[in-house]
Amino acid sequence: MADDRIRRSFSVPVAPDEAFRVFTQDFSRWWPAEYTWSGPVLQWIGLEPHPGGACFERGPHGFRCDFGRVLQWHPSERLVLSWQISPSRTPEPDPERASEIEMCFLAEETQGTRVEFEHRGFSRHGSGAEAYRAAMASAQGWDYILERYRRTLA
Repeated sequence: MADDRIRRSFSVPVAPDEAFRVFTQDFSRWWPAEYTWSGPVLQWIGLEPHPGGACFERGPHGFRCDFGRVLQWHPSERLVLSWQISPSRTPEPDPERASEIEMCFLAEETQGTRVEFEHRGFSRHGSGAEAYRAAMASAQGWDYILERYRRTLA
């Protein structure tokens, strides 16, 4: 695959600690329910705030679906997650077939934060990886998801 990553960068008008907190602890506030398995009956989505913590959603009747793991946890600075969602949009339990999400939160002189996002390692997903990368790089992929996060902080 020629380009195995997606990169986005944008500014938010809050300090890095707040940008990090909203991204990691307020997932349910900004993550689009239509981008979950539970959809409109989503009860909660988020992550356990420590290395090795699960990224998962909860739906009705005890439904739980893991979609990744926290690989690196550096509050207010950096976060790396495994992305265990396959090209067919189903959970991928094998961590060797997971891509990675990295978020960096950099203080700006204007009291805001520069957020740097990277989704890398699409080739690890195997068959369908190129189409998956293209979909996630589209306006309906990470651009849409990250705009929801950015607007929450505006």
